[in-house]
Amino acid sequence: MVTIKTADEQKKMRVACRLAADVLDMIGEHVLPGVTTEELDRICHDYIVNVQQAIPANVNYRGFPKTICASVNHVVCHGIPSDKHLRAGDILNIDVTVIRDGFHGDTSRMYLVGKPPAHAQHLSETCHEAMWRGIEVVQPGIHLGDIGHAIQSFVEERHFSVVREYCGHGIGRVYHEDPQVLHYGEPGTGIALKTGMTFTIEPMVNAGRRHVRLLPDGWTVITKDHSLSAQWEHTVLVTDTGFEVLTLGSRGRN
Repeated sequence: MVTIKTADEQKKMRVACRLAADVLDMIGEHVLPGVTTEELDRICHDYIVNVQQAIPANVNYRGFPKTICASVNHVVCHGIPSDKHLRAGDILNIDVTVIRDGFHGDTSRMYLVGKPPAHAQHLSETCHEAMWRGIEVVQPGIHLGDIGHAIQSFVEERHFSVVREYCGHGIGRVYHEDPQVLHYGEPGTGIALKTGMTFTIEPMVNAGRRHVRLLPDGWTVITKDHSLSAQWEHTVLVTDTGFEVLTLGSRGRN
């Protein structure tokens, strides 16, 4: 069921989402060659629990063992933090969800470890722009397919591909609720947006083909052809006049 958030619920969503964005702001300076994703996970966990006094939503969510998803290079999403050291030139997505007062804030961001190759940076920038292309069409009355089409057409014009097996989602008191927000599609298809809806837009863009494979751990998703993959994610509120991005980092806030 698609939920429409009341003014009070929207206020609580803003708080949870800002906390999630603050985690990604905080961790950036720690993303350096030689660090392990497990160390990054521990830093994020301690920050959420001890500094923010909030709840890390991912821990034990459907059995997931960690606070962040840490997806390196050809890992598309849901990478489990480990003792593997990051190397200069790696690209990393960190995905975090924070619960405060019963509401979830969900966001992810790409980090470039050291100086990445130009093609890796181009992939990350294309994915970031694609996410914003999707966000910028959001307003009451448009259809979910309009979001997907805006993302897909932009990505494919640049000769990258959009992952289809994983998508954005409604969010609020429930971590993953309706609607599913596909990052591909046809204009005018899917449900129409209404003021008060909150959902994530989180395209996964591959440098090679769109096909992916789930590893035996039941979580880690990789590109089938081992090409690089990037992902960016914001939680968005549909307003009377358009949209409000709830997970902007400190640099993006007014």
